Amino acid sequence: MASLRDQLGGLVYSTEHGKTCPICREALEACQCDEMSEQQRLAALDGVVRIRRETSGRKGKGVTTVSGIPLSSDDLKALAKTLKKRCGTGGAVKEGIIEIQGDHRDTLRQELLALGYQVKFAGG
Repeated sequence: MASLRDQLGGLVYSTEHGKTCPICREALEACQCDEMSEQQRLAALDGVVRIRRETSGRKGKGVTTVSGIPLSSDDLKALAKTLKKRCGTGGAVKEGIIEIQGDHRDTLRQELLALGYQVKFAGG
């Protein structure tokens, strides 16, 4: 059994680097976790933008989701803003997926095709 001194010998608290990232334990200024996760998300995409209508988990309210857009998170937010303005509704960007309130699949398809993306309808 380890002595009490050995059990308490590890570093418990330090203010040397300020706040640290809970994932990599680096200082927040030196953390690369967000950039690496963004690069992994972009690398996993196949270049096809998928549009689908979802109602699950939304109390029956229909939401059109747009996924697979190969853009960084800032560019994705800007694109979501233009798509929401085009449809005249609200929406959000969550985990790299654009959610537009209501069923606007045809409008979104036309807009994304005009921007040069390859678009497919997904789901039933």
